[in-house]
Amino acid sequence: MDFARYRSLDATAMAELVAGGEVKPAELLAAARDRAAAVNPRLNAIIRPMDDLADARLDEELSGPFAGVPFLLKDLGQDYAGVPTSAGCRALKNYIPTEHATVVQRWLDAGLVIFGKTNTPEFGSKGITEPALWGPTRNPWNLAHTPGGSSGGSAAAVAAGIVPVAGANDGGGSIRIPAACCGLFGLKAGRGVVPHGPAEGDGNAMSAQGVVSRSVRDTAAMLDVLAGADPYAPSLPATLPPGSYLAEVGREPGRLRIGVRTTSALNPTPSPEAVAALDDATALLRELGHDVEAVEQVVDEKALATDFLTAWYVKTAHLVAQARAAGGDGFETDTLIIAELGRTTDALSLELARSRWHGYTRALVDFHRRYDLLLTPTLAREPLKVAEVTTSALETAAGMALVRLRAGTLLRRLGVIEKAVLANLSWVPFTQLANLTGRPAMSVPLYWTAGGLPLGVQFVAPLGGEGTLLRVAAQLEAARPWFDRVPDLA
Repeated sequence: MDFARYRSLDATAMAELVAGGEVKPAELLAAARDRAAAVNPRLNAIIRPMDDLADARLDEELSGPFAGVPFLLKDLGQDYAGVPTSAGCRALKNYIPTEHATVVQRWLDAGLVIFGKTNTPEFGSKGITEPALWGPTRNPWNLAHTPGGSSGGSAAAVAAGIVPVAGANDGGGSIRIPAACCGLFGLKAGRGVVPHGPAEGDGNAMSAQGVVSRSVRDTAAMLDVLAGADPYAPSLPATLPPGSYLAEVGREPGRLRIGVRTTSALNPTPSPEAVAALDDATALLRELGHDVEAVEQVVDEKALATDFLTAWYVKTAHLVAQARAAGGDGFETDTLIIAELGRTTDALSLELARSRWHGYTRALVDFHRRYDLLLTPTLAREPLKVAEVTTSALETAAGMALVRLRAGTLLRRLGVIEKAVLANLSWVPFTQLANLTGRPAMSVPLYWTAGGLPLGVQFVAPLGGEGTLLRVAAQLEAARPWFDRVPDLA
């Protein structure tokens, strides 16, 4: 199968061809590998091939809704038994899990042919994908720019046409940010819809497993594969649809009332291109018959960012401690500084921060009593250039000196690191709200900048609103198709 034919198919179409006997899984895998060989040396999207396992998979009797479709896992939170999961960290480069993650098992049960793992920043903690372990991943639309993060490797692979859909997860925007950077559709399901098991219950309560894709129907069908609790889940999801998520694609969403928020307290002046992307989406939604109007901030955005970071600091400290307990060592400077802030965060401060999450949830519930959806930019500016976001040498030296002294309390009091972290969040200030509140959200690729870079827009729905998001996304996809847009990587 040549690349033009392969690239013209989404995962659903590939599975239909396999089921009908028109195409063999081996042909699809060969096409995926050929494309990877042609472009991955420039992208650095796939960092761990799984060729022997993929070849063995072809000898199995494959069944399920995606039988025979080639697929890539993210090298974070998507463990494949017997294959190292590094989480982008040198200390974990050779860590080998002994069991499949629940989502991986569900993908295998769906018939997918997994042939590699994709790049991610260390512990998935950044909106860029530039780990010291594997090196930076580059955006297929412009190699000088980032594909976003933390699912940047998966997004680059999908945008470049290596696979039609790939594994991703989202703890602060890590599905939506790379989708926005790479011209893809990215849906973060609501809390508890997709399980984290068996090693974790609900992750850190902020994260969700999922995919990045080039078609709305692929994401919907993937959500059907993944949704529903496993025996290790802390609770049963209360918001699954009576039918299927795929059935929502093509249904009329009805006339929706949509509130638009252009700015953020972390970035009161988004770039002209980000504003243009939002204005473009607003105009299209009005053409489609929806009521769209500007709204003020829904929650205290600066407080939300601070509470998000408090949980992130503590989680990072926990991950570093876990890796060290397992005998691993070798962490990035930024990670060690953040972990020191987390190590010295007292239990009361963490509990107070987490208790405020409910206040943000209540504010968003009140908003959704008046509006069906919240619309924002996904990014406050165009995708950053590779290596654009770095901690200065002075900040690094000062931070590491305090880490060695185990002086996290002083580090926090100085405020230099937190100021730098908040500044780094300023280009992605809109995505964390959905994570802290556990609400579903998506990034839709409607706009490309004058320089040829994608720039998505974000929708946030109320609890159980995945179906509404999929209906709106499919309506937008039909009105402004993006599937056939191809980056120039010939």
